[in-house]
Amino acid sequence: MAMIQIEVTKNKTESTSSLVRRFTKKSKNSGLVKKAKSLRFNERAKSTFVKKKEALKKLKKQKEMERLYKLGKVSNVYGRKTR
Repeated sequence: MAMIQIEVTKNKTESTSSLVRRFTKKSKNSGLVKKAKSLRFNERAKSTFVKKKEALKKLKKQKEMERLYKLGKVSNVYGRKTR
């Protein structure tokens, strides 16, 4: 990420509140705060090994539920409650 520097200098007749207002406006327009907030909860992408492992786990669970359904241990193949 590139560094963004925001610099504001006070004019001769400018009050401190207007200087702060100008600084906050520049910082909003730069997109620095927006970028920082978006990176706050950034998650890593799952690796292919982890994806395959999860898929195999899901298939194993599905087969086990089908087996239990055939044996009459569960009333629904997907294990969900029916109305």
